[in-house]
Amino acid sequence: MSSGPGNDEGSGPGDARAVGRTEDTADGPSLRERLRALPTFGPGLPTLDPSEAPPEPVTLFLEWIGQAIDAGVPLPHAMTLSTGGASGRVTARTVILKDVDASGWWFATSSSSPKGHDLAENPNAALTFLWPALGRQVRIVGPTLPSDTSTSAADFLARSEGSRAAALVGHQSETLTSRQEYWDAFAVTLASVRENPALVAPEWTAYALAPTSVEFWQASDDRGQTRLRYRAAGHHWEKGLLWP
Repeated sequence: MSSGPGNDEGSGPGDARAVGRTEDTADGPSLRERLRALPTFGPGLPTLDPSEAPPEPVTLFLEWIGQAIDAGVPLPHAMTLSTGGASGRVTARTVILKDVDASGWWFATSSSSPKGHDLAENPNAALTFLWPALGRQVRIVGPTLPSDTSTSAADFLARSEGSRAAALVGHQSETLTSRQEYWDAFAVTLASVRENPALVAPEWTAYALAPTSVEFWQASDDRGQTRLRYRAAGHHWEKGLLWP
């Protein structure tokens, strides 16, 4: 989050040597021009006053996500989870925030999924939230720890029938021969879930990311951006500003 979603970083789209260039056509402007013309944030954005920020990041995060929910931001609990396995290859995908407590930021997945394998090899991960309507971004970095079996099972059983069936089908990210193959497997699994509502995917795991760093980024109407970072220091947090 060295710069926010409204910024260009390094050699951006204007540098054809870095990313290529799509030329204008008879059908209209180039993709580059269309991207440049897109708006970033609307007027009336909230503010972030670092002098009034709480001493620890959870309180500020709960305030921000609560405001995102109240403002009707679509999927305010959606977050990008970035992981890197033993090979060092980094991958990212969107997952859903389940809770935030003293243990950290919670999400769940199968331990046999690609992200589960990554976390087993390298527990360090990052979460990123973006709430464009509020001009806000939050990034959380730290080690991710799996929970106990009972906590993971409770999370699984709190899912809808369809979500449980989708998880029980398994084979995530493996090659699929046809959609019909998946539909058939899903139908069989959904029937099993309805016949046995207590059925739990054995590899389903709830994870908590325990933050070592939490960054809050706030755009503004006319004063640039504010970037506030909390860093874990023993049993307390060090709070400071970063250049956006």
